[in-house]
Amino acid sequence: MLGMWGMELLKGVGRLLTEPLLYYGVLLAAFVGWRRMNKERKHFHIRVYGWFQESVFFWRSGWAVGLFLSIVTVVSGMAVPHDVLLLLFYVTVLLSLTGQMRLLSPAYTVGGLVLLAAGFMKYGGAWPLVSKYVESLHKAPISVFIWLLALLLFAEGFLILRNGAVATSPQLAKSKRGLMIGEHWVDRIWFVPVLLPISNGPLSSPFSWWPLFSGVDHSYSFALVPFLLGFSQHMQGMHPRASIQMAGRRVLWLAAAVCAGALASSWFPSLGIAVAAAALIARECLAFWQHRQDRSRPPYFSQQEQGLVILGILPESKAEKIGLKIGEVIVKVNGIPVKTEKEFYEALQHNRAFCKLEVLDQNEEVRFVQGALYENEHHELGLLFVQTREKWTSEAV
Repeated sequence: MLGMWGMELLKGVGRLLTEPLLYYGVLLAAFVGWRRMNKERKHFHIRVYGWFQESVFFWRSGWAVGLFLSIVTVVSGMAVPHDVLLLLFYVTVLLSLTGQMRLLSPAYTVGGLVLLAAGFMKYGGAWPLVSKYVESLHKAPISVFIWLLALLLFAEGFLILRNGAVATSPQLAKSKRGLMIGEHWVDRIWFVPVLLPISNGPLSSPFSWWPLFSGVDHSYSFALVPFLLGFSQHMQGMHPRASIQMAGRRVLWLAAAVCAGALASSWFPSLGIAVAAAALIARECLAFWQHRQDRSRPPYFSQQEQGLVILGILPESKAEKIGLKIGEVIVKVNGIPVKTEKEFYEALQHNRAFCKLEVLDQNEEVRFVQGALYENEHHELGLLFVQTREKWTSEAV
C-alpha cells in the first residue's frame, strides 16, 4: 500500500509537466518582463532590469510556500476533480489577457472559479460544452474551494511581503499640476506548485478520517498543480517598500477573514458562494483603497527644495556598490549643494578621482557616502533622477 502511494505521489509530481498553465505562465512572465523593459527604455532610454527579471521571480519564489500548502492539502485531503483544474486554467487565461497581473490574485482566479461553478451548476446543465464540468463540480464540496482560496491568499500575502518590493521599476509620470514626477511600478507573477489530491484514481483512503473533505468519489490520485499568483501596483505618494508592505499585510488580513468564512462554509455549504464573492469584492476594494491612499499624498519622487531625490539605481552600478538607496535625497556632492541633475554632474567634475555625497535617508537623517571613481565612472554612477525639463525623457548618470 505504501509503495502504491509513493508511486502515485511521484506520478503526481510528474503530472506538473502536462499542465498547460505551467507553460502559459512561463510565456506570461517573459511578456511582463518585455513590457516592463520597453517602458523603462521609453522613459530613460535604457533598461533598468533585464528582460527575464520577472521570470527569475516566477521560478524561484513560490517553491517553499508551495511545499507548505502541499502538506496542508495532502494531509487534510482537499480532493478536487481534474475537470475543475481545466476551468481554473480558462479563468486564469481570460483574466491575464486584460494585461493586469493583479487580476491573477486568488481572489479573482479561485473566487471567480467558484462563482463560475455556481452558475454552471444552476444554469449550465443543458449546455453540452459545460455538462461534463457540472458533473465534476457536483463531486466536490464547495468548502474545498473556499479553503483553497484562503490558503492561496495567505501565499499571495506572504510573497508580496517577501519580495514584492524587490527590484521595482522606476517610471516618469505627470502630476495633477502638469509637473514631471517619478513613480514606481511592480508587476509580479509567482509560480506556486501545490500537490492536490485528485478525485477518481487508483488510491483508496488509508485512514477513516481521511479525507476531511469527502465528496462523491472515494478513490484518489495526485497532481502537482501550477497556480499562478499575480500582483501589480503603481506608487507615487509613498516609498515603494512601505506601500507594498502595507498591501501585503492587508492581503494577509483578507486571507484570515476568508479562512473564517471557509470554516463556516464547512458546516453551512450555502455560505461558500457568498464567501467567494465577498473575497473577490474585498480584494478589489483593497486595491482601490491602496491607490486612493497613494494618490492622496504628495508625490514622493518629485523636485525638492534642497537636494536631488534618487528615483532609480541601475543594478551592479557604482551607485549600488557605494550603498545609495532609492528614495534618498542627495544634498551635496563633494561639498557642493545640488538640486538638479546638471548641478549633480558639474559637482562630480570637481574631483574626478573621488566623490563624497551628503545624503538624507528615509528618516531624514544625514549620512555620508563616498567612493573612488575610476576613469569614466563619473559618467556611469547608475542613478536615475526626475528631470527638471518638461519633456518626458531622462538618462542615467
